[in-house]
Amino acid sequence: MDTGIDGRRALVCAASKGLGRACAMALAREGVAVTITARGAAALEQTAAEIRTATGASVTTVVGDITTEAGRAAALAACPDPDILVNNAGGPPPGDFRAWEREDWLRALDANMLTPIFLIRAVVDGMAARRFGRIVNITSAAVLSPIPTLGLSNGARAGLTGFVAGLARQVARHNVTLNNLLPGPFATDRLRSNAAAEAARSGRDVEAVIAARAAAVPAGRNGDPAEFGAACAFLCSAQAGFIVGQNLLLDGGSFNASFA
Repeated sequence: MDTGIDGRRALVCAASKGLGRACAMALAREGVAVTITARGAAALEQTAAEIRTATGASVTTVVGDITTEAGRAAALAACPDPDILVNNAGGPPPGDFRAWEREDWLRALDANMLTPIFLIRAVVDGMAARRFGRIVNITSAAVLSPIPTLGLSNGARAGLTGFVAGLARQVARHNVTLNNLLPGPFATDRLRSNAAAEAARSGRDVEAVIAARAAAVPAGRNGDPAEFGAACAFLCSAQAGFIVGQNLLLDGGSFNASFA
């Protein structure tokens, strides 16, 4: 399928690794010029080189923390009028809510709710004026099925979900769509680090923890980030203009419900 986005411009946040990288790669394969951000310069430049080699697409890198005002300003200076925005930021650490102080909550809200909102505010009117825009927020399957130890993420991402649901209906008439991608278990560094923490607590082997989690997924495996990137590219396609304010769950069937 021709996605109809060849020649478009995209800003993809936290894209040096994992799901952000997969989204940037998938968009580049569709002919999109991508601007990618991350905090680590070495990993970011390596990813940029890999995307250029694999796709021939134009790739611009911006080193910085997208959850800060300076990081957002740098990203928007490099890509001031994106046709596509993929919001992404690392999730807050797990734990017991009794141990979290106000600053812990503010950091979670800054990263996983306010940063996406500020970036949306910066680009959405320009998208509407140009009559094309695709905004995809990478949130979490925990928005639909909260994970008790991820209370910071549950709360912040649920707040973003509510905001997006309202705004999406206001701008859809301008061919600007806002949707959320909700990942379950994907084979990323984040999954491995969470498995390592669980292994340390339980005295088990990290690989055994990862295997056990994969076995519990109805699909019988953890997700491939490339699958996630492909879903993102479709939501950003010209053909996806009638998909508005939705939460697309990619979890291999782990969330057990007739309706999501």
